[in-house]
Amino acid sequence: MSKVLNEVLLANRGYVANFTKGDLPMPPARQFAILTCMDARLDPAKYAGLSEGDAHVIRNAGGRASDDAIRSLVISYKLLGTKEWFVIHHTDCGMETFTNDIMGDLLASSLQTSSIDASGWHDNNPGPGSTDGKYINWLTIKNQAESVLEDVKRIKASSLVPSHIPVYGYIYDVKTGSLIEVPEATEAGKAS
Repeated sequence: MSKVLNEVLLANRGYVANFTKGDLPMPPARQFAILTCMDARLDPAKYAGLSEGDAHVIRNAGGRASDDAIRSLVISYKLLGTKEWFVIHHTDCGMETFTNDIMGDLLASSLQTSSIDASGWHDNNPGPGSTDGKYINWLTIKNQAESVLEDVKRIKASSLVPSHIPVYGYIYDVKTGSLIEVPEATEAGKAS
């Protein structure tokens, strides 16, 4: 058993010993959802004041409005009653450090973990790799505010999203913990 697996299972036993939330209803009590990045430095429960059962938190690399993220948001609304959504990207995001071409090239070289330094990403691992990564849009980020706006617009443009759901756009500052509004995104995400 790996050290990490052992630590997780041990922590779960402690959690189970004091578990009292087995009767929470499936729909989120505060009726909203957050789409945010998977970055380990972000704790949506803390920065948004959430407890178990309060809201849906959908996470992926960059907090991007991928087809799967929109699928989750639509389920959140249609089946579980959320009424407001947040798109929250963050400063110092790893998705700003590469492009689709860089990722495709790294994967073509090998499937092992790459490294980064001041000159960029490198893959010095033995292959084999796969060229399949060249056919994926990795939804990288060049500018945080622009990507938040793009994602809010993409969500609002979906034929599966009712116009009465507001979508707010924010950037989480990893240095201060602040949520910084992207006014253009929140304007684009207004309910109608």
